[in-house]
Amino acid sequence: MTSALLTDRYELTMIDAALRSGRASRRSVFEVFTRRLPEGRRYGVVAGTGRLLSLIQDFRFTTAELDWLRDNTVVTDATIDWLSTYRFTGDITGYAEGETYFPGSPILTLSGTFAECVILETLVLSVLNYDSAVASAASRMVSAADGRPLAEMGSRRASEQSAVAAARAAYIGGFGATSNLEAGRTWGVPTMGTAAHAFTLLHDTEEEAFRAQVAALGAGTTLLVDTYDVGRAVSLAVQIAGPSLGAVRIDSGDLPSQVAAVRAQLDMLGAPNTKITVTNDLDEYTIAALRAAPVDSYGVGTSVVTGSGHPASGMVFKLVSRQDDAGTWVDVAKKSTAKATVAGQKFPMRTLRDGSAYAETVYLDPPAASASERPLSVALMTGGVPDPRYLGPAGTVLARSRCAASVAELPVSALRLSRGDAALPTVYV
Repeated sequence: MTSALLTDRYELTMIDAALRSGRASRRSVFEVFTRRLPEGRRYGVVAGTGRLLSLIQDFRFTTAELDWLRDNTVVTDATIDWLSTYRFTGDITGYAEGETYFPGSPILTLSGTFAECVILETLVLSVLNYDSAVASAASRMVSAADGRPLAEMGSRRASEQSAVAAARAAYIGGFGATSNLEAGRTWGVPTMGTAAHAFTLLHDTEEEAFRAQVAALGAGTTLLVDTYDVGRAVSLAVQIAGPSLGAVRIDSGDLPSQVAAVRAQLDMLGAPNTKITVTNDLDEYTIAALRAAPVDSYGVGTSVVTGSGHPASGMVFKLVSRQDDAGTWVDVAKKSTAKATVAGQKFPMRTLRDGSAYAETVYLDPPAASASERPLSVALMTGGVPDPRYLGPAGTVLARSRCAASVAELPVSALRLSRGDAALPTVYV
């Protein structure tokens, strides 16, 4: 499937006009960054890069798209001819997927002709804005869970394609599994899932439902115990599956007291190794509130796939440098009030002290190597060819590892759920 029309009309009309003015082929540099973090966030997590590289590689205008553009007089025939042979042949550098970022961080840099770069604006922002929002929320939930595993189960709260992207982004942010099978097939995210309340209601009794599930999935399965009466269901669950019952799931009620009661009951019934997993519209705040409760794992749906109240990351795509007719590079910037940009290509470094990050230093000229600074920008695509390390399931695992390492590098203040400033200041040098 081509991603060519996953774009806004003005990108094509800009190209149309630039071809007429003779400026479409000027070498240009575009950067992606966010002016601020969502309210209350101390850091963000870059996600979506692996998906984006594949989409850019597949960005083509086939006869069907070109005919539609012609029939709807979106652009001139000359531009349609240009689009018919479009391939991105430029370079992309940026933060490795899974890296943490802060206001002003040059998350992605595209270099190429004006036309071949500007046409990708909407695609770039739609992927990075959503995936990074999900990964950032997931990372906060992982911190709140304090080592206990989380599963993403929000597919029914997002569009079908966003659900797959969200499962991948949550995994990068530290979740251990997803309920979404396509995310498992395409991106290698571990999948999980057993039964919903409908399965219990299908059967004439709860006992019959539990026996059917154990017969199909084994005693190590997770039984949903809040369809009718939780206490009675827990007793039935242990009676049917025995002390080797894998887990029980609670999806309603006052979770702290409910979990405590179920833990005591399981122990009394001789099932001390049976785990307790909770769901029920969790977010990072409810997860943190359950930290003292004997919860073993969490399932999160709506909150994680909607970025926990911030479904977009506020990223923008701006031209920062371009050549003139003589081939001389000219740094450019917006001067508009409250939306001014910093001209010129940036070179970001994470400044460290004893292995802990304490500043995001963004250089306006290539910096000399320093033992106290870690380079943040890596080559993602060269001459239109993506680095295969960042693609597919292997790239997803790499991004997950990078996220864990990057978050561990941040100061403890970054993990606070209370409102506050970004954990690291962004310093331009």
